[in-house]
Amino acid sequence: MATATKLYTPQEITAIQPLATNDQEFGRRIGSISRQSTVYFAGTMLTTAAGYFFKVYVARTLGAQALGLYALGMTLVGFLGLFSTLGLSTAAARFVAAYTARGEFSRLGEFLRGSLTLLSVCNLLLGATFLLVGRWVAVHFYHAPELSSYLWSFELILLFGVLNAFLGQVMAGYHDVTRRTVITHLIGTPTNIVVAVILITLGLGLRGYMAAQVVSSLLLLTLLAGSVWRMAAAQARFGRSFAAVEREVVTFSAAAFGVSAVEFLLTQTDKIVLGYYLEPKQVGIYAVATALVGFVPIALQSVNQIFSPTIAELHATGNRALLQQLYATLTKWILILTIPLALTMVVFSRPLMGIFGPGFEPGAMALAVGAVGQLFNCAVGSVGYLLLMSGNQLQLVRIQAVNAVLMIALSLLLVPRLGVTGAAIAAAAALAAANLWMLGAVFRSLRLFPYNASYFKLVPAVLISVGVVLLLAHLSIGMTSQWRVAALALICGYVSFLGMVLISGLDSYDRRIAHLVWAKVGQTLRRNEVNA
Repeated sequence: MATATKLYTPQEITAIQPLATNDQEFGRRIGSISRQSTVYFAGTMLTTAAGYFFKVYVARTLGAQALGLYALGMTLVGFLGLFSTLGLSTAAARFVAAYTARGEFSRLGEFLRGSLTLLSVCNLLLGATFLLVGRWVAVHFYHAPELSSYLWSFELILLFGVLNAFLGQVMAGYHDVTRRTVITHLIGTPTNIVVAVILITLGLGLRGYMAAQVVSSLLLLTLLAGSVWRMAAAQARFGRSFAAVEREVVTFSAAAFGVSAVEFLLTQTDKIVLGYYLEPKQVGIYAVATALVGFVPIALQSVNQIFSPTIAELHATGNRALLQQLYATLTKWILILTIPLALTMVVFSRPLMGIFGPGFEPGAMALAVGAVGQLFNCAVGSVGYLLLMSGNQLQLVRIQAVNAVLMIALSLLLVPRLGVTGAAIAAAAALAAANLWMLGAVFRSLRLFPYNASYFKLVPAVLISVGVVLLLAHLSIGMTSQWRVAALALICGYVSFLGMVLISGLDSYDRRIAHLVWAKVGQTLRRNEVNA
């Protein structure tokens, strides 16, 4: 499409108080996004640190074979999860935000009631299909019959995961990412870790690891459902009968389903092809590498949690100037917070994989390649959500579909020849191509572009950070505990990078974010002093 279509009619838009485009409005918006994204980022960092050590424990205790079986089972969960969500999880963030902003609480209640009913019925039907089809796939496709004995656990993970994803997106639509982060990161993750350690210690192995995920998912479902009910009951008008989902929601959800389907191919094709050609042990090594790679876009994910409903709201009200300001500023800070982390993972890929055990070191190259691919993902910002939340979902589907074909072709070509490294190259290449294409689509359709002359000020910071990390890597040659140097390199990389960014100068919008973050840090330190 040449131009993005309006989400609402002109009569609906004129009923909304137009948002200001001045600095005061920018400050209010960026303050809200930065505060909630900071909470999500902090919660993710805490759980990431705990999860990293937990993954080390699981890898050393269960081994690559068991982790490979788990990764193969999760490909089945991911595939059937496409159909069980019906695209409604993605729609929740958009339409909850839109209905709430417009005061259409009757439509909000109908959306929530109808969506939850459809999700419940669909999951009951797909659950039976999963148990029947999963056994055949485990035996005849993955050549891993032992996977069959874990299908019931995977089925429960699928069921709870779908409902949790929908309720989590409803909370995002209410702009309450903070509470959701507390539930998912600060309650759910520790519960999963503690229960898993107990059950694995008792000798239950992989079965105990999966049982812990079921328990924590059920706890999350209870807490998320309670939170959504308290928020929605005060506004949404719930009826007693089944509410049909509106055509606008169905159209958007269908497009979101298409996006999810091609995203599944982009994220799971590598594991599926590995499972077909190689042993589960190799899949386990690759799963650990991709788990580490998943930490790289943490800043992007933190911003997306709250920025995605903001996109829908600003686009609906026609406030493109403010959307451009937010997109450019947030993308730059995502890049600033990502480069040192990706750089450290590339340079210290072998010692980082070696922490999980000597048998995982062959996945070092996969980790390095994957980190580079995620750097491309972060460098373009929230391009996918900009298309999805602005009514350009069909463009997003088309882009992702083409890149899914590219991903499949590259995986089939490279995996038999290069193993896990070939899978990583295929995934990184497809990810980079998709994001560059989406960047162009955002510019053509919305006339939004994140880059300006201020990005040149990042060049000295990049060079200094690269030099620091490479110097520490050179000094660590021959050391038995290189991972400690990797941790030091990560800290020094961030300090040198952020220091040079401050020296080279920030524009007015960047300074707003810096002041907000610094004020938040100072407030936290003062609170700790008072408590002490």
